[in-house]
Amino acid sequence: MSGHSKWAQIKRQKAVTDKKRGSIFTKLGNAITLAARTGGGDPEMNFKLRLAIDRAKAVNFPKDNIDRAIKRGTGELGGAEIVEVVYEGYGPSGVAIFIETLTGNKNRTVADIRHILSLHGGKIGSANSVAWMFAKAGVIRIAREHKPQEWENIELELIDAGATDIQEEEEGITILCPPSLLDAIKKVLEAHTVPITSSDVEMNPTTPVEIADPAEHERIEKLISALETLEDVTAVSTNYVSA
Repeated sequence: MSGHSKWAQIKRQKAVTDKKRGSIFTKLGNAITLAARTGGGDPEMNFKLRLAIDRAKAVNFPKDNIDRAIKRGTGELGGAEIVEVVYEGYGPSGVAIFIETLTGNKNRTVADIRHILSLHGGKIGSANSVAWMFAKAGVIRIAREHKPQEWENIELELIDAGATDIQEEEEGITILCPPSLLDAIKKVLEAHTVPITSSDVEMNPTTPVEIADPAEHERIEKLISALETLEDVTAVSTNYVSA
């Protein structure tokens, strides 16, 4: 399914140093604030907010910070205006790059993204230049060590709940579903106490490109990692797969 391995992104987030943790917390706080601003401050009634809070809790984002971020979104606290902006471009070997950001300064953000792409053999594209190569999908990942013995039975329940694809990968299991059914799929897993490594709505590549050259593979991964370090960047999706 995936171009760039989101498993690698998850590992990088778990291994962040204290120096980088502040940047990740800023991203998570902004995501919570924007979700609360657009859909209200009650996570039970605002699925986007609930997802943002789940991502924050996964990296031990403090509860007080979550509460403040929600209040900024609902207007109870002041703060800079944050907007959601998407950038599109190309990496080495012409792979498609779809970059999601939350920013209070669009000029700074596009300049940073353009610089990183240029440094790593890529270039920024125009609006809708690569978006057509992706489609939104609900994606849940379960680490291999958390796969339960009764997985076959759970798999059938997941399909009944709306899972469109279940993939066994080296790092674990990836489950795809329509974004609207992500919560229902999570509830099946939670009912069986299966630990969820990550769950989110992602841009899933519909036209994957195989890259056989290990050196080119490494160049692409370095580009993606560099983009992810930018404070305004919340997600990076590509359409490459290792051949």
